[in-house]
Amino acid sequence: MHEEETRHDIVVVGGGLAGVCAAVAAARLGRRVALIHNRPVLGGNSSSEVRVWVCGATAHGVHRWARESGIMGELYTENQYRNPEGNPYYWDQVVLDAVLAEPLLDLYLNTDVREVEAEGPAEARSVRGCTGWMMGSERRITFRAEQFLDCTGDGLLGHLAGARYRIGREARAEHGEPWAPEEADDALLGSTILFHTKDTGRPVKFVAPSYARDLASTPILRNRVLRTGDNGCDYWWIEWGGELDTVHDNERVRDELQAVVLGIWDHIKNSGEFPDADNLTMEWVGSLPGKREYRRFVGDHVLTQQDILEQRSFEDRVAFGGWSVDLHPVQGMYADEPGARQRYADGVFHIPLRCLYSVNVSNLLFAGRNISATHIAFGATRVMATCATLGEAAGTAAALCVGMGLTPRELALKEPESVRRTLLRQDASVIGVADDDPGNLALGAVATASSHLSRLAAWPTAAEPGERYPLDRDLALLLPADPAVEAVDLLVHGDTDTAPAELTVELWDTGRPENAVPLGHLTTTTVAVPPGGPHWVTARFGHRPPAAHNVVVIVRAHPGAALVLVPHRTDGVLALRRRAEGDAAVDHDIPEEEGQAVLEWQARGLRRHTFCFRLSPDTRAFHPSNAVGGFQRPYGGPNMWSSDPLPGPGQVGTGTDGTWLRLDWDLEQTLTEVRVVFDDDVDEYLNNLHRHRTPFEVMPELLRAYRLQALSPDGTWRTLVSEAANRRRHRVHRLAAPVATRALRLVADATHGAPRAHVSALKAYGEGR
Repeated sequence: MHEEETRHDIVVVGGGLAGVCAAVAAARLGRRVALIHNRPVLGGNSSSEVRVWVCGATAHGVHRWARESGIMGELYTENQYRNPEGNPYYWDQVVLDAVLAEPLLDLYLNTDVREVEAEGPAEARSVRGCTGWMMGSERRITFRAEQFLDCTGDGLLGHLAGARYRIGREARAEHGEPWAPEEADDALLGSTILFHTKDTGRPVKFVAPSYARDLASTPILRNRVLRTGDNGCDYWWIEWGGELDTVHDNERVRDELQAVVLGIWDHIKNSGEFPDADNLTMEWVGSLPGKREYRRFVGDHVLTQQDILEQRSFEDRVAFGGWSVDLHPVQGMYADEPGARQRYADGVFHIPLRCLYSVNVSNLLFAGRNISATHIAFGATRVMATCATLGEAAGTAAALCVGMGLTPRELALKEPESVRRTLLRQDASVIGVADDDPGNLALGAVATASSHLSRLAAWPTAAEPGERYPLDRDLALLLPADPAVEAVDLLVHGDTDTAPAELTVELWDTGRPENAVPLGHLTTTTVAVPPGGPHWVTARFGHRPPAAHNVVVIVRAHPGAALVLVPHRTDGVLALRRRAEGDAAVDHDIPEEEGQAVLEWQARGLRRHTFCFRLSPDTRAFHPSNAVGGFQRPYGGPNMWSSDPLPGPGQVGTGTDGTWLRLDWDLEQTLTEVRVVFDDDVDEYLNNLHRHRTPFEVMPELLRAYRLQALSPDGTWRTLVSEAANRRRHRVHRLAAPVATRALRLVADATHGAPRAHVSALKAYGEGR
């Protein structure tokens, strides 16, 4: 056996997506990081060992423009490029490569941390080191650092360090949560084992082992849905252990889950009820239970049900989520009630830094499902893409703590702007945070462009003639009101009757800039539509808001009439339809709670489509100034520069200076780094590790080819960077030598298919910034 000791700035224990993003974030900020994981592959529940889909704020497409950016966004888009079919083994490599790309990050796989050295009284503890056993290598390694992150899910590191935590459900009176039980208890969400099948093309038998559970002796057949075409996370409801201790009873939980999986397969193959299962065989069964819940640490803020459903804003917000408050019966698969109860906020919700560090251990941060949240709030924060964004935030905070010599609490109280600015500089998953970084020289520049999208409209063409979309339900368009919505022209088919149709058209706001559904009524008008058509008709609103925001134009149902739908994406615009009876909101096996506006208005089937319209007056929503000092993602508007259509075929520029975004300063600046945030359409749902598939290996809106140029004293442009094969949203260009200039511009040469160049942020930094 080898005894070893290492020294790092930061130690991250747990290599799920939270730990991976924490370690990568800290390493990118110049800190030496150890990432310790007790399995042979990274990714935690998303890995090929467990195969849970990576869900997040999009909530299977319920929330719009909600896909994560930052490191989790990079993993999504890289996986989409490398692994469009969703192969779980390829996903392992995507995650591993992200870690191996960081030279300051040391990875320790198969290393189980079992000992923690901590000191101090109960209310003022400090971690000095932790020790792990590297299985198969007979190495006992002690890790020492200034800051420690518990990303273990179960919270073992923090527990051994003496950090305060909760297990189970809080009483309703403790936080006033409507969904909490009257009395506190130890109930948990259970664990799950998944399985995958494949069609062999010929009959295959299945002989059940002796321990396979007889489903007839359980409530499963009467309360759950079995289908031969289901795989993997279709069987999320195979859940058990909530009445036990999901850690200490892990072996018992695993045995019961595997017995039920094999019992389900025995029933499908041998009951005679599924003749289409004859050619199916079981390709893979998990042997490692995917845990949902155990310890939740206590921080300076405990996130609650109200924080989520009321979308409470926090000055120290560092990440966002959008999953529903998703709670399961404690009996899991053996419960008589549905497998889940879900409640969605009207849009994404925010999570503060104060939920990510220990209230009583001075140098302990945490990220993932063990953050400071009640059991009810945890139901929304526990999904992996959200955990990953929390990891990036915690890793960023740890790096800043090391650099500033602060504890996480001191950082949150004394330097919250440093956290906010660093996260935004890294393009992390924060919403509603504007760039006010004094180090960003672009904030002192004047932004101009060769052109910008000003006329917002969509209409049929010979190539895209459009289709009749019946008004048998309410239909809607979300539009930016910047600076106004005086009128909206709609292309409408009238009734087949001889009399004109009277359509009711309403204007609504979205309540909050994060939201994309109608929540506040503004005004109503009516328009007459002649028979036949289609006809352009005008709905006049005269809406001039004091500040730019999104609005929703609702066309109320009118049998016999129809709008016209064209098959292309319109920048900053969403097409919506009201949910009708029989429409599945999210998961047809889960009954939905009443009164959820975000479920009433759906985009299913309408993504990258637009109802034909023309907006008056011209919009400023895509002015070049939106790419400087903005929010870097949709928030009450698109928050980006969008050009006129690129001139060349296939969205390729002329190779000259035809399409550009430019920064001009009054005084000469010395530049050392330029950062660009492109538009990768954060409305596109990229969770392909289960059944969802997206047709684009690279998002069409991304710039494929571009140049960064500096203005020389003689008036010519000097090319600093020339990129011909970009496929990333956030590009960091550290210049080979400092460049003195009074102007910088980005020349857009080609996209990956979109007709216009899009830039969400253009930033410039000098020495020491």
